Amino acid sequence: MVDIRTLEDADVADWTRALSTGFLRNPVVGEEELAYRRSFLDLNRTLGAFDKGRCVATFRSFPQELTAVGGAPVRADAISNVTVSPTHRRRGLLGRMMAADLDAAKERGDTVATLIAAEYPIYGRYGFGPATWTTQWEIDVPRTGLDPRWSGPECGGRIDLVDGADVRKLGPELHERLRARQHGAIDRDERWWKANTGALPYPNHPWTEPHYATYRAPDGELQGLVVYAADDNWNDNKQPQNTATVRGLDAVTPAAERALWQYVASIDWITKVRTGYRAPDDLLPDVFPDPRAARVTSHADWLWVRILDVVRAMEARTYQGGGSLVLDVVDPAGYTGGRFRLEAGPEGASCTPTKDGAELTLDVRELASLWLGDASAVRLAALGMVTEERAGAAAAADALLRTSRRPWCPDIF
Repeated sequence: MVDIRTLEDADVADWTRALSTGFLRNPVVGEEELAYRRSFLDLNRTLGAFDKGRCVATFRSFPQELTAVGGAPVRADAISNVTVSPTHRRRGLLGRMMAADLDAAKERGDTVATLIAAEYPIYGRYGFGPATWTTQWEIDVPRTGLDPRWSGPECGGRIDLVDGADVRKLGPELHERLRARQHGAIDRDERWWKANTGALPYPNHPWTEPHYATYRAPDGELQGLVVYAADDNWNDNKQPQNTATVRGLDAVTPAAERALWQYVASIDWITKVRTGYRAPDDLLPDVFPDPRAARVTSHADWLWVRILDVVRAMEARTYQGGGSLVLDVVDPAGYTGGRFRLEAGPEGASCTPTKDGAELTLDVRELASLWLGDASAVRLAALGMVTEERAGAAAAADALLRTSRRPWCPDIF
């Protein structure tokens, strides 16, 4: 029998080896990596599966805040570092670890659980649904149509180069403002800022310092930050063909977002820009006179959500329109299933258990996809993934739940 339990300090090395094995990384664990892991692992929320004393599967979670529609922070159980060694696949180890973690999350009172799925088919069976998507573009700079004489924002704002120490001071407050307005965003702790500015480098991954640039509005208010790196590539005719890769771009106003994309695409010698993971309805590519200069290089699901408390989740978000809808939520795991009446409007919402007849029947995983405002109930009904018990109920759900801008999670965890 494979034993599943939380870790003790003596297990960390074996657990880290199993993690590296599962992700096809170097399984040799050095002291530097062990110290790094021990610096942030919460052993009470880190699970391992042990067969005859050897760790063969890994799982951990940590507290997180997820922004609901309208800006309210929601308590989330963030799941990461999930692996099963190839010798022990298809034995139910992930299911056992997931159940133990979600049981604990439900008992703590977490409203949702979250994760970034390495593979699509795995997590739906545990009640998770894809709630945000992400897109990457590659920009052919000479085709953008930008004025080659562009030297700064036309609005009177300014762009300044800063360093990592500046970002550690300025970035957290800027990100808090961003996630207060961007549903789907998550919080970043002090460790995140250190790790992403070189103050806490990941072992065996040499740190290369990027470039940092901020955007300030005409009144001096900080409204945006871009982080990018560039290669060094010249052709045989001594012409620069360098590529800038954006590691992150946070902007709390459209003016900041437009200015920072124009800035990156105007840097001398840069002929291509790779955008990194962006919201699928980012202002790209339409910030450029010729939008065809930007081509999509990837588009995929990103943040997956598992609702643990239907009532709190539905009442945490805001609604642009008004209406009433009876949802029959099917949750085979038993965390939050049942029939609920949602009464919602711009002034607030109530979600209460009811015995009234259902108007829309759906699995908890489909409710997760609808909750952040991205998915369409009408489309899910056409796919056979939700059932209309009353004609027009799916359209009514869309009118209540969908948002004018799509949710986005800027981070991976």
